[in-house]
Amino acid sequence: MDILNVLKARIALVFPGQGSQYVGMGRELCEASPAARRVFEQADTILGFSLSTLCFEGPQEELDDTINAQPAILTVSIACLEALKEQLGPLGYVLTPSLVAGHSLGEFTALVAAGVLDFEDALKLVRERGRLMKETSIDCPGGMLAVVGLDDATLDEVVHEAQSAGIVALANANSPGQTVLSGEIVAIQRAMELAKARGARLVKQLAISIASHSPLMSQAAQHFNGLLNQIQLRPPEIPLIANISAQTLTTVEELRVELSEQLTRPVQWTRSVQAMMSQGIDTFIEIGPKHVLSGLIRRINTEVRSVSLSDVEVVKLYAEIQAMASVLSDPPAIGDQQHA
Repeated sequence: MDILNVLKARIALVFPGQGSQYVGMGRELCEASPAARRVFEQADTILGFSLSTLCFEGPQEELDDTINAQPAILTVSIACLEALKEQLGPLGYVLTPSLVAGHSLGEFTALVAAGVLDFEDALKLVRERGRLMKETSIDCPGGMLAVVGLDDATLDEVVHEAQSAGIVALANANSPGQTVLSGEIVAIQRAMELAKARGARLVKQLAISIASHSPLMSQAAQHFNGLLNQIQLRPPEIPLIANISAQTLTTVEELRVELSEQLTRPVQWTRSVQAMMSQGIDTFIEIGPKHVLSGLIRRINTEVRSVSLSDVEVVKLYAEIQAMASVLSDPPAIGDQQHA
C-alpha cells in the first residue's frame, strides 16, 4: 500500500463475504501481530471452540460449512483491521474512511468497523446467521447459479421465465454482467437452460445447497430478526452503504431495516460501489481474506484505486513498516551519510 497516495485519497473500507475463506488464513498474521492474536483468542473464547485452529489448519470441508465460514471470515477481517491499527500507530488515520461497506456477511464486519456492533455481538450474530441458514437449507433445499455475460434486461427475462418452474431470484449483482441467482433447484436448472440459450458466456451451478439472498431464506430471516432485536446497535461513527438499497445508512433504525431484510434480498454490489464513487470515493481498501471485492470493483470502474489488504498482504505491510521504523530509529553514522 502506498501510504502517501492513500493520505490524499477519499477512502472506503470494504469487507468480503462468504467464499473468501481458505485453510491457513490468518495464521501468519496471528504470528506477526499481537493485536490480531488477541482477536483470535477472543473469538475462541466467545464461541467456545478453537476457531483459530479451524482457520489455520482446517479441514477445508469443515471451514467451508456456513456455520463456521461466516464467523471465520469476520474474525480474520477484524484481525487484519486491528493489526493495521496497531502497526500504523500515529498514522492510523490513514484507515479512517469516509464510508464503509461489506458484501453480504461482510456487512457485519463493516458494522464493527463503523462502531455499530462490538466484535463479540457481531461474532455471535454471524455464527447464528450461519446456523439458521444451514438449518433452513435442510427444510427448504436450494442452490445458486453464477451467470456471466448477460445484461440486466436479459437476466430479468431469464429469472421471470424460470420462476414458472419454482422460486428463483437475483442474489448478487456483483459487477456489470456478473451475477448470481438463487432459489429452488428445479428453477435454478431452468434458469441455467435459459441463460445458455440467451448467450451467457458462463453459466455455472455453485457447489452450495443454501439459497442465500432469496425468499427461501424467509424462515432463517424470521428467527434471525428475533435475535437481532435483542442486540443493542449504536449509531454508526462512519456512514455505511447498504447491500439492499445501495443507500447511505446513518441511523440505528435504518440499519435494523437493512439487516432484517438482508437474508432474503439481493446484494446490490455494483450499485453500492457506484454510490460510493458518487460521494467522491476514489480509493477502495478491501480488508479480509483473499481479494475478491478488489477484482469486482476494478470491473465496475477501472479508474478508481482498489487496494487489497488481505491477511497475507497485511503481514507484508507489517514487515515493511517495522523495517522502516528500524531505519528511522537507527540513523546511519556520519561517515555513511550521503554528500550534497
